Amino acid sequence: MKKKTGHFDFLLLGVVALSAFLNLYLLNHASSNEYYTVAVKSMMKNFHNFFFASFDPAGFITVDKPPVALWIQVLSAKIFGLSNFSVLFPEALAGVASVALLYVLVKDKFGKTAAFISGLVLATTPIFVAIVRTNNVDSILIFVLLAAAWALMRAVDKGRMRWLVVSVILVGVGFNVKMLEAFMVLPAIYLYYWIAMKTTWRKRLLHLTVATVVLLAVSFSWATAVELIPANDRPYIGSSQTNSVFELAFGYNGVSRLTGQQGHGNQAGGSRQPDLGGQQTGSDAQRTGTFGSRSGTTANGSQNSRSQSAQTGGSADRPAQMAGNGQAGGMFNTGQAGLFRLFSQALSSQASWLLPFILFGIVGLVVSFLRLRKLTRQGQFAVFWLGWLIPMMAFFSVAGFFHQYYLSIMGPAIGALTGIAFTVLWKFYRAERENWTSWLLPAALLVTMLFEALILYQNSLPNQWIYLAVAGGLILFAVSAAFRGQDRRSSQVYAAAAGLIILLVAPIYWTLPSTFNQTNSSIPVAGPSSSQFGGNGGGSAQFAARQNREFGGQFQNGERPAGSGLPALSADRVRQMRFGSPQGGGMNGQVDKKLLSYLEKHDKGEKFILAVQSAQSAYSIMLNTNYAVMAMGGFQGSDPAVDAAKLAKMARAGEVKYFLISGGNRMGSNQSVLQWIEKNCSKVPASEWSSGNSQQAGGQTLYVYKG
Repeated sequence: MKKKTGHFDFLLLGVVALSAFLNLYLLNHASSNEYYTVAVKSMMKNFHNFFFASFDPAGFITVDKPPVALWIQVLSAKIFGLSNFSVLFPEALAGVASVALLYVLVKDKFGKTAAFISGLVLATTPIFVAIVRTNNVDSILIFVLLAAAWALMRAVDKGRMRWLVVSVILVGVGFNVKMLEAFMVLPAIYLYYWIAMKTTWRKRLLHLTVATVVLLAVSFSWATAVELIPANDRPYIGSSQTNSVFELAFGYNGVSRLTGQQGHGNQAGGSRQPDLGGQQTGSDAQRTGTFGSRSGTTANGSQNSRSQSAQTGGSADRPAQMAGNGQAGGMFNTGQAGLFRLFSQALSSQASWLLPFILFGIVGLVVSFLRLRKLTRQGQFAVFWLGWLIPMMAFFSVAGFFHQYYLSIMGPAIGALTGIAFTVLWKFYRAERENWTSWLLPAALLVTMLFEALILYQNSLPNQWIYLAVAGGLILFAVSAAFRGQDRRSSQVYAAAAGLIILLVAPIYWTLPSTFNQTNSSIPVAGPSSSQFGGNGGGSAQFAARQNREFGGQFQNGERPAGSGLPALSADRVRQMRFGSPQGGGMNGQVDKKLLSYLEKHDKGEKFILAVQSAQSAYSIMLNTNYAVMAMGGFQGSDPAVDAAKLAKMARAGEVKYFLISGGNRMGSNQSVLQWIEKNCSKVPASEWSSGNSQQAGGQTLYVYKG
């Protein structure tokens, strides 16, 4: 007897091909987030740096994330050589794999049509495309969590607890990608297992208890290992105030996200501010140094076509706090906290396009449940995705600090629920002409199109596009309403397909700036705002008009008001910080040749060729040479990674001799370090080390240790 073989799934091929194009096209010309790229380069040096995710090759301080995603990027860099492409490729590939995995998950419960819609929606969610084309770690996190969902479904379908254990192990791996954000899917996992697993409630409780123990063990394995190692034998934990991974996880990458980073890095009561002045100090057209030697030309000879990485932006996860606690939108334009935040101008264009359609789908699911008086297999599956989406929507509605690209984690649930909603509403539409439920699909199409028109209006697009969206919604409603019932199947199919395509026109259009590398690789933003203000930041006039809203009203004609305690910034300077410099980014960041030449000339084999206040100021030298630069205060200069006594000991031991200090950053509460430098070091005349065209916003001073 012949074994039955399945037909090739062309719908899966189509959605994966689309995702591959959007995520991989021109990826070799894209720019990376320098903060993590520097870390990957440092981690390639030895196992010590690799294990701890050290920011610098000397192993002084770590980045602000656990290492799993960076380990994968290091592996890619080992295979392809260190480049923007090699650190971006794993993230982009994870995005494609996530689309395929979501398709498989939905197909098993709702069929090919729902699976195709789900995969298509995820593949074309603007912020999802924006984030997977960067080396921020979110793309790998999303894939790991989808894999956890797949294992969970197997646990219930096969009635095997071991698959539940696999699921929580994967969530634990996700914790070691981006810490507590991975736990946002736990309500969905626990709820689904409880309502869907066919066993007694005592066994379910036992299974979930065991799973929780495993989850915690895997999640905290790396953190525990790091904590058990003496502080002198490992790097300082970047973005923590107590040199603790657990504080990083539950503070900076945990509760502080909800509270808006109040007080972080501020032991003395002042606000934590970014380094706005001491940045890459040169703008020479030719880069200095290579990835393979201390000086020379580029190893791979590649050049990026444009910059996306903000010269002072650095990490994609930095709370610059230029507008207080972030709840008013602040630097990262996430809007006012509240019930309708996800529908506001700041966030609606990122991932919210189809939320009204999902709402109508929920109505359909509730009707189905009330009729049957039980949760079917499909209903349980829908509850899982609601358990994924709703807690995330609640968090982002009230959180004090997050970036717009964090919304990408909602993408899988939005995709799955859109496919599910279409299937449920289609059944009502086809079979219940005389019932009010047959109006749900036409109404969903109309309301969703009107909401998309609102998004266009919020983002000040030309009126003709807004009118077209409104007209499209009205036409869709009229046509679909006319074809309700069972007797015109072909017309119904065409009307529904046309409605779906029209719903996705705007989201697909606004994925293209990301695909064509027109968005910021450090803090990616999608939707209409990216096409107007992404990449090069738009025109100076546009940006100046937007400053007061984005930066909490602290600018007057492009400058900070007197008495603010911060250096004055021009509109061009702030635009450069927020969106990236058109002069270079990623691995094309310029290094001041005169500064480097001076340091090399006086280099006596010190462990660190230079010490700077913050990580941003170290990018150019460490990316373009093999020298180590010490970021004394971590990313923003406020981490107490070194005190005056330790710095004095290092200087006497010949580990560091030169210190580049920026007037715009006084190292937060670590004033003793600056006081020690000013007391024990001599100023180097600027004419000896500073290029005439170097950018010195806020003023810079190079000091040399006198001992």
